[in-house]
Amino acid sequence: MTEYTARRLPRQTGPAGWNAILQPRNILPQLQNNISADITIVGGGFAGLSAARRLHQLDPSLKIVLLEAGRFADGSAGRNSGFMIDLPHDLASENYAGDGGLEADRATIALNRKAIGFATDFAQDYGLPDEMFDPCGKFNAAATHAGDKHNRDFATHLERLGEPFKLLDQGEMREITGSPHYTSGLYAPGTVMIQPAGYVRALASHMATLTNLFEQSPVTGFQKQGVGWLVKTPAAQVATGRIILANNGHLESFGFFQRRLMHICLYASMTEPLTPEQISTLGGQSRWSVTPADPMGTSVRRISGSYGDRVLIRTCSSFQPTMEASSKRLQSAGRVHDLKFLERFPNLPDLRMEHRWGGMLCLSRNGSAAFGELAQGVFSACCQNGLGIARGTLQGMGVAELLVNGGSEIADHFLEQPMPPRLPPEPLASLGANSYLAWKEWRSGKE
Repeated sequence: MTEYTARRLPRQTGPAGWNAILQPRNILPQLQNNISADITIVGGGFAGLSAARRLHQLDPSLKIVLLEAGRFADGSAGRNSGFMIDLPHDLASENYAGDGGLEADRATIALNRKAIGFATDFAQDYGLPDEMFDPCGKFNAAATHAGDKHNRDFATHLERLGEPFKLLDQGEMREITGSPHYTSGLYAPGTVMIQPAGYVRALASHMATLTNLFEQSPVTGFQKQGVGWLVKTPAAQVATGRIILANNGHLESFGFFQRRLMHICLYASMTEPLTPEQISTLGGQSRWSVTPADPMGTSVRRISGSYGDRVLIRTCSSFQPTMEASSKRLQSAGRVHDLKFLERFPNLPDLRMEHRWGGMLCLSRNGSAAFGELAQGVFSACCQNGLGIARGTLQGMGVAELLVNGGSEIADHFLEQPMPPRLPPEPLASLGANSYLAWKEWRSGKE
């Protein structure tokens, strides 16, 4: 009998700050009784929820069950920095451009915009306000001569691609951010900034009216049963025809892609709400978002809305093959966040960080996804390579189109990618990866 058992279940580091600042929500049920489904989706993040929505669009008669291990938006999707990016965004590169060539980048941009269009349609249908889903673009912000050069090089690449952008000087960046830290910026208009927990909550609430969604229902394993599968949770089971694994790095927990996926924890801190006096002192715009000119630098967002005016700092990373980071790691990252905040906002020395958290992402060494049919009737939409919102949405759309239509432009894109290569054995993988990450972060300096 073919059977796959989870070796571990998701565990989170720190509270999900994006979720904590929102108002309490209606809790969705836990799976308590045995049920049946045509398709069962494992994972309620961007990929899983997008797959459910796309499946329903393609064939509303399908009986779909989605199982989320924790609460919706408490997991990695709700811990995201909130950048839904359309342009090339190679985190291993010097300036995001990568080395795939112009035609490959144009294809990537076109696909990312399909995902953005899909998410935009939902946001408009559901009536999400700008504080949850804002098509405002983003800035690459530089703080050194090296960062300025990265921005100019990326601008040259965008010009060759025929993509719009605007270069900004130090004064213009200060008018936007209120910070004297940034020496230059590159604005690109295509990114959508989302409140990730708010978006995930809204999409889950919407899909719960159309399909069967269950939270706090971790999948502990699944086994072949006749022509279908039996999906097991602690309290009940789902007899299903097909399975979509949309659980990103935890795909490996079920025995797939062993030693081929890199599990990286990124850390973030978010301030308490700014007082009116602090808002006046800071100046600048009430909402803006910057990614660092050096991909291993510090991302910063200023948000405003029903949850108050706040600033988010995202930097520091660690290789975590167990898919779980320690509280000590989070505390260490928090100290770095405090220093990075004061570098950027020296006029706000008393603003306190209210939330700190870590969130897991999944990478492969060659940038390939873990996508496609893994066993008869078992499909994967995993390994988003640090671009969880755009690529997770895209993989969810693609796997749905693969199941219902037998393929699509999106599905073919991921199916044509080579297999992620194997990682070195432990402890070499952890030592090498963490040393490399530490070196890249040190090298990014003030960025």
